[in-house]
Amino acid sequence: MRILFVMKHRGNAGSTHAVANYMRIAPKYGHSVSIYGNPISYVPELQFSMDIRSFDRVVYVYESELYRIKRMQDAVLLDRFARRHRLIVDTDGMYNPLIHIDGYDFNHRNEQERAQWIDYIEALGDTIVQTTLEPPPNPKAGCLEFFGYNPTLELDPASVPPKVYDVLHVGHNWWRWREVSTELLPAIEQIREQIGRIGFVGLWWDAPPPEGSAAGPEEAFQSDPDELRRLRIETPRAVMYHDVIRTMSSARINIFTQRPVLRHLRLLTLKYFEIFCADTIPLLMLDHEHAEAIYGRAGRELVLTGNVAGKIVDALHRPDYYLEVVGTVRRHLASHYSYNRRVEELIAAVGN
Repeated sequence: MRILFVMKHRGNAGSTHAVANYMRIAPKYGHSVSIYGNPISYVPELQFSMDIRSFDRVVYVYESELYRIKRMQDAVLLDRFARRHRLIVDTDGMYNPLIHIDGYDFNHRNEQERAQWIDYIEALGDTIVQTTLEPPPNPKAGCLEFFGYNPTLELDPASVPPKVYDVLHVGHNWWRWREVSTELLPAIEQIREQIGRIGFVGLWWDAPPPEGSAAGPEEAFQSDPDELRRLRIETPRAVMYHDVIRTMSSARINIFTQRPVLRHLRLLTLKYFEIFCADTIPLLMLDHEHAEAIYGRAGRELVLTGNVAGKIVDALHRPDYYLEVVGTVRRHLASHYSYNRRVEELIAAVGN
């Protein structure tokens, strides 16, 4: 089976790395995967194609905003693939009732916006899934974990350069500021003199996107660059997807955060798994039950909730203990979340 992904392919964000893993694994099972579009020079390892007639199934991947190709291309795709052969993957909980989290994050601004989104998605196909372990709030949606763990990407400590940072956060400032400013930064301030270099790697920590509202809701990019500078937090630029794991490995500790709507819906993202491939100690801003559901019981040891400052200091002082915990989690992920399993599930989801 030949599967064509229609998605917003971004080298420094989104689901690109997950699809790259599907490309790598699918041939083992007699399948192939490509992304709809023309080849991109800065990601030569990815397979792109505009020859839709050579594909058997299409998978639409949506992350927040609707990524829409040209109408003529859309019409040709819909004519080529029967509805039962179109799979829609909603990675941001948009195919749900209206959700607003504490007056801050939301899946849609209002019911009118939601209705327009739903109408478009349901016109594409009958099979709509979300990246969750449990049934979504919308009973018409199914579950497809989609993201997985690739143990071949685990970095050998012997091959990793010396650590540059004590603490790192790798991810864009997209609906992150409230959690960062109310939980993480106050904790860092308490222990700042006990920590070496700190970095927040990604877009929009220093300033909102230059394209303004065209990039998304203003609230999504809130930040306080002066506060970051006061705490001596560096803000290096974003890295490409194939450099994420090595970048994480430049720090002794990496902090995992998730935007509030996704955390509320318990949606999986790529970062859940990438962070455990790095040569680092992941500390998770998740609740204990959700961490255990993904990572096994050992995942509870890595949760930051309730004692952020103390956990960071403890991990810096007892790295061997925490690295043993990380090893246990890695074995759990390799057993339960491999891309071999993800490919099998994807093939079953796109139908016969």
